[in-house]
Amino acid sequence: MGYLKRRYSGVKLATLCSLFGYTRQAYYKQQHEGMRRHFIHERVLDIVRQERELQPRMGTRKLYHFLHYKGIDIGRDKLYRLLRENDLLVRPSKRFYVRTTHADGGAPHYPNLIREKAVTAPNQVWVSDITYIRLEEGFAYLSLITDAYSRKIVGYSLHPSLDTEGCLNALNMAMGSLSWSELKGVIHHSDRGCQYMSKAYVKLLKTAGILVSVTQHGDPYENALAERVNGILKTEWINQESYDHFDMAQKRIKEIILLYNCKRLHSSIGYKPPEEVHRRSYKPKRGTSNKALSVAGKV
Repeated sequence: MGYLKRRYSGVKLATLCSLFGYTRQAYYKQQHEGMRRHFIHERVLDIVRQERELQPRMGTRKLYHFLHYKGIDIGRDKLYRLLRENDLLVRPSKRFYVRTTHADGGAPHYPNLIREKAVTAPNQVWVSDITYIRLEEGFAYLSLITDAYSRKIVGYSLHPSLDTEGCLNALNMAMGSLSWSELKGVIHHSDRGCQYMSKAYVKLLKTAGILVSVTQHGDPYENALAERVNGILKTEWINQESYDHFDMAQKRIKEIILLYNCKRLHSSIGYKPPEEVHRRSYKPKRGTSNKALSVAGKV
């Protein structure tokens, strides 16, 4: 209708509308709705581009829930079409595998304590794993400890080698978020990697009263949550970037962990960020203000 108005500028709008079965009110309403849709689409695209700067691999489903979280009502199919038309769909990424753990066959046998366990709150179960980060020359190794309930990364450490020190640093960080009395009874779950089965690592766990839980027979599904977190960090951030040297990677990992904990929405926890779920669900015990970090490093 707009192009007719421009072409027949000497004809009254009411006459043009009547020729095509419109009322003048319907014409103005259509113009208004078109402008409203255009404004919403531009707003959506602005938000998507801003979030993609922080989370480059944020897909359509997560964006859909994120937009609703922000109060923007847009259908999933309409969002998909809008992203496709503006070349904003996420393309599949290539995978590359580096072995990060070696099973310690001579280590003491520990059971899998989480096989039948229902996790109902934060700090009941921590899951651990190691992933690699490609540098300009060589690799660095990221040790992670994740809360099984909130999906929050509670401890992490980037280390230039696969020595146990990196895992101990991550464990010390996780322990530092709780008091000694709160640490007692927490389940620490990992694979049978030599780092987690080392004397120093197991001693620190037992000194704090943390229960040792280990996968059985090398089954990857028994530590699926930890590997899933690794995959998220690699797919959505790390594999999309390049790091010239260790210090650069270390600085960026700190930023990525913060984005993961505080910004990324998880479908498994109701499309909320882990930090929010962890904070709302965790109830500290009374008289537990003294954190364990200052003592843990001395064990």
